[in-house]
Amino acid sequence: MKVLVANLGSTSFKYRLFDMSDERQLARGGVERIGSSESRCFVEIGEYRGEMTKSIPVHGVAVEACISQLTDPTHGCIKDASEISAIGFKAVHGGRLSGVQRIDEQVLAAMDEMNSVAPAHNPPYMAAMKQLAGMSQIPLVAAFETDFHQSIPEAWKRYALPASIGNALPIRKWGFHGASHRFIGGRMAELLGRSDARIISCHLGGSSSLCAIRDGKSMATTMGMSPQTGLPQNNRVGDLDPYSLPLMMEHTGMTLEKLLHHLSTQAGLLGLSNGLSGDIRDLEQAADAGNSDAKLALDVYVAEIRRQMGGMLMALGGLDAIVFTGGIGENGAGIRKAVCEGLDDLGIRLSELSNQVRGSERRIDDSTGKVQIWIVPTNEEIVVARQTVAAIQR
Repeated sequence: MKVLVANLGSTSFKYRLFDMSDERQLARGGVERIGSSESRCFVEIGEYRGEMTKSIPVHGVAVEACISQLTDPTHGCIKDASEISAIGFKAVHGGRLSGVQRIDEQVLAAMDEMNSVAPAHNPPYMAAMKQLAGMSQIPLVAAFETDFHQSIPEAWKRYALPASIGNALPIRKWGFHGASHRFIGGRMAELLGRSDARIISCHLGGSSSLCAIRDGKSMATTMGMSPQTGLPQNNRVGDLDPYSLPLMMEHTGMTLEKLLHHLSTQAGLLGLSNGLSGDIRDLEQAADAGNSDAKLALDVYVAEIRRQMGGMLMALGGLDAIVFTGGIGENGAGIRKAVCEGLDDLGIRLSELSNQVRGSERRIDDSTGKVQIWIVPTNEEIVVARQTVAAIQR
């Protein structure tokens, strides 16, 4: 069975094709700058690497371009699209509807209800799903990122709202990055040789979240009702007191809708650095050169990670391992060092030498503490592929 896994952003489409008989990756590729007259299309199939620029106006056309890459008579890995048994989407938010679902009108309606909560994610996913449903007979599956966090105890996912509101609306700490945290939980069970370990999974990247995992299940997470919450993101504000909104509206003259858009596109590390950058690499370079705004952005990011890790520790009742994953987690030696600094009394002791590694699976504690520290590159796509196979077979 061959499964195509789709990962969409507001202007991007990335995919991987797996042969699920042995979970072998056959191809990966995607399209960037969708909607531009110069969209970048790229593909990797075996030793072949291809790239071209063309106009890709919408996500549906991006999927067509993907199929064209995979079926190319010279470099492709399948003869035609009928070899694809299913397409799995790393879907973000379905509100009350979670889990792994065959895409139908009910699923699309549930996602539509959460458009205002996940404005950068749900609309492009829904558009691509609708376009694909009309283009082919390939089964479509939505693997919602909230699924892994359904095991979180009620006390850790409820907001202190009036019951009349809290019971009527799907306002919960739903959590996201579920595929990544699920992969880390499974991989760490293999690495530690036990399934009952207490783990803090640190998915750090353009979008970041922590997850407390015990017995392979999510016990707590930092993201709440929307992907805009939790840690400061590259350009999203993270946690914020709602009573600050009227004050900001008065100061800026913005409507609530415009202010929320501003806080989800111009805040976070980008906002803290006074518009310099939302990229950790740029901020570290600028901070080293003496830029105080860049240093503040880095300090706030690290402080929030450490604060939230304290909550994860209490949720787990102890700790066996900390895992860094995601673009920053896997490559950011400076961030990892800052997060773990001064925690010797908790048995968290980073090795300076082992920490000097990028993008490869490695244990990086100094082995004298009781908490293991790991870098584990995540693989969200294989998790979605497995869930897609299970949904189709079900």
